[in-house]
Amino acid sequence: MPRAIWTGSLSFGLVNIPIEVHTAVGDHRPHFWMLHAKDCSPINFERICQKDGKPVAWDDIVKGYEYEKGHFVVLGKEDFAAAALEKTRRIDVLDFVEADAIDDRYFDKPYYLTAKKGGEVAYALLREAMNESGRIGIAKFIMRETQHLAAVEGIGDALVLSTLRFADELVGTSSLSFPSGKNLKKTELNLAKTLVENLAAEWDPGKYKDDYQENLMRVIKAKMKGKEAKLVTDERPRDSNVIDLMERLRASLQSGNGRTKKRARNKARKPMVRARKQRRRGHAAA
Repeated sequence: MPRAIWTGSLSFGLVNIPIEVHTAVGDHRPHFWMLHAKDCSPINFERICQKDGKPVAWDDIVKGYEYEKGHFVVLGKEDFAAAALEKTRRIDVLDFVEADAIDDRYFDKPYYLTAKKGGEVAYALLREAMNESGRIGIAKFIMRETQHLAAVEGIGDALVLSTLRFADELVGTSSLSFPSGKNLKKTELNLAKTLVENLAAEWDPGKYKDDYQENLMRVIKAKMKGKEAKLVTDERPRDSNVIDLMERLRASLQSGNGRTKKRARNKARKPMVRARKQRRRGHAAA
């Protein structure tokens, strides 16, 4: 089993379940060094003082909050210590809320929770209880000196903890303008809905590839061998001209007419699943 990045307990009510936290995502993108173009030597970055232009040692650096342009409040270790909360090793579940009540924009990064020895039964009981009630836990915990808000839910056999953004982290929409749907023509809307149905498919995360990263690795491997890279291309037609929406929709439907008929036959096969809980379970199963 991979090494845990955090250990402690999952706490709700008077129950404490010993758990470990494991990362649920991995970064597979290529990472690059900054090199000197002349001789490909790696470049070091120095901490330069903006006032005198000289390098500054780590021991001479303090942290400051800019409250006004060019004016700072300097904070020392004791200030951060005073503001810090108690460093518990608990994920404290505060509430259990409806699974589909949380706006998707709040969800950030997922982690797997695994049960430590002695916590297996309680772990399974909590997972099944949340699944059957259609609720997920909202919790707080401290990791790497920072307090996090999180959601705990059952996905497949796992309890998954997803860090959540706090409410003040989301940018409001009041300053933005969005088109109204009140004056849309029904014929145009029906045609657009038909196109959506024509492109309907079962969720399969494995079918969607990062073509850009794949091309980068092909270029890198080809350069290592002194060859020309065979790159993935986007074969979908592109048209930079703005044309009539109805014409574009009709053209799209005509190009996939066979699929449209198939989707029409299967339209009533099963109802649309709206709940976030059910969507996320489907993702895990895939």
